[in-house]
Amino acid sequence: MQWKHLMAAGAAAAAASVSAPACAQDLSGSRQSFEKPSNDRILLGIGAAATPVYQGADDYRVLPLPAIDIAQGPFFANFRNGVGVNLIARRGLTVGSSVTFMPGYRRRDVPVGVGRLSSGAGARAFASVSSGGVIATVGATQGFVGSTRGFVADASLSYPIVASRKLILTPSIATSFADRRHNDRYFGITAAEAQTSGLEAWRGKAGFKDASVLMTAIYRLDDRFSLSGSVGATTLLGRTADSPLVAHRTLSMGFLSLTYRLSP
Repeated sequence: MQWKHLMAAGAAAAAASVSAPACAQDLSGSRQSFEKPSNDRILLGIGAAATPVYQGADDYRVLPLPAIDIAQGPFFANFRNGVGVNLIARRGLTVGSSVTFMPGYRRRDVPVGVGRLSSGAGARAFASVSSGGVIATVGATQGFVGSTRGFVADASLSYPIVASRKLILTPSIATSFADRRHNDRYFGITAAEAQTSGLEAWRGKAGFKDASVLMTAIYRLDDRFSLSGSVGATTLLGRTADSPLVAHRTLSMGFLSLTYRLSP
């Protein structure tokens, strides 16, 4: 899930989402924003995510991150889906395409002898449906530069709860599937890396990659300022959890941001 999954949730997506993650919620802070995704808005702010340095890592770091949620007509920019256009945007249904960030990891974050994985970008398509207060989202991202250049599909369910006039709580669950290229390049250990690092050589295969749970709270300070916080955990699934890079199958994370709405 990492930071992108968090940003995806209020976040977010982190991160992205995230991640990245990851959990379909923007930063507008109301159920109406899901049911009417074409509403123009510009929310900008600052945030920080406490997240593992990579999925399955033993170490954490705190990342300062911008908080962005922009929608102008069919065009949007956020951490959930990146920068793109809504091809369909009507009450209860959004279908769109975009270019989105795909995180990697630094050489110093992985065991000595294992190479870095550069961050990159992917082409994304997604659809989100709201019914009875539940928001279901499915998406697919194909990397085309940097990172693994692999394919990742994701699905999530979330339910915004209006706790008060100012407070929105959103529990979410999510899962993702990745192809062989993504899992192999993200979690794999080549023969050369095995020789220099002392780790066992390992090759990734296609399969479900992770499952996540997340709780997001958005508190409106006034008509323009909002505080957003997310806490959650991600568990690696199947073969990915057996990678020598994975120190912990399940890891938690958190995100906090302050945003400002430029228009009422």
